[in-house]
Amino acid sequence: MSNVVIVTGGSRGIGAATCQLVAKAGNIVCVNYVSNIAAANDVVCAIEGEGGKAFCVKGDVGNNDDVIAMFKAADEYGTLTGLVNNAGIVDVKSRVDNFSPQRLERMMRVNVLGSFYCAREATLRMSNKYGGKGGSIVNITSAAATIGGAGQYVDYAASKGAIDTFTTGFAREVAQEGIRVNAVRPGIIDTQIHASGGEPDRLEKLVSTVPMKRAGTAMEVAQAIGWLLSDAASYVTGTTIDVTGGR
Repeated sequence: MSNVVIVTGGSRGIGAATCQLVAKAGNIVCVNYVSNIAAANDVVCAIEGEGGKAFCVKGDVGNNDDVIAMFKAADEYGTLTGLVNNAGIVDVKSRVDNFSPQRLERMMRVNVLGSFYCAREATLRMSNKYGGKGGSIVNITSAAATIGGAGQYVDYAASKGAIDTFTTGFAREVAQEGIRVNAVRPGIIDTQIHASGGEPDRLEKLVSTVPMKRAGTAMEVAQAIGWLLSDAASYVTGTTIDVTGGR
């Protein structure tokens, strides 16, 4: 059967670039999206236009039932060999003393629980413990996890710190079951996520803090993800690759 790779939040930015790269490597790509079906269809069309195979599935990774349905849909296309836990959210700039319970619940549900839900479903399919043939999981963390996000979004930074710990522990848990688990830590990357957080000019404000004096591109992050998914990284697990321009 064909190899299937699921990319959560695959309709834009790093997710979209990863979908295109993974498809070029010969995989069937599941482009997950939560609301923007037009953007997801654009990614699928771009992949198919270059001779690749892809399909899109709507689902909120922070919803357990949606995650189960997404993985069941992917089962119809082949054998799951890769998962990229890319879906994530930010919120508007705020201090901790102004965080609402609703904001915190949403942040942790999507950014943390979503990765756990997806990892669980992937393990049930990949692990040799369950008759699987192995695979690779890549979690997307953030340089915010090491910097802390003070005065901006400590909640987002904390959620990505959780992903750092999750990557280390989960990798060791399934290392003997044929599953490699790694992470990519993007820094200042030119994507729409900054506008989503109410700061469309954030890149211009922070690029001077990057030793390379420029923002990274979504494809530069996707290249690291693609390598970790590939057999070229067959002896790499529990590792986080910084794609931060030295920041």
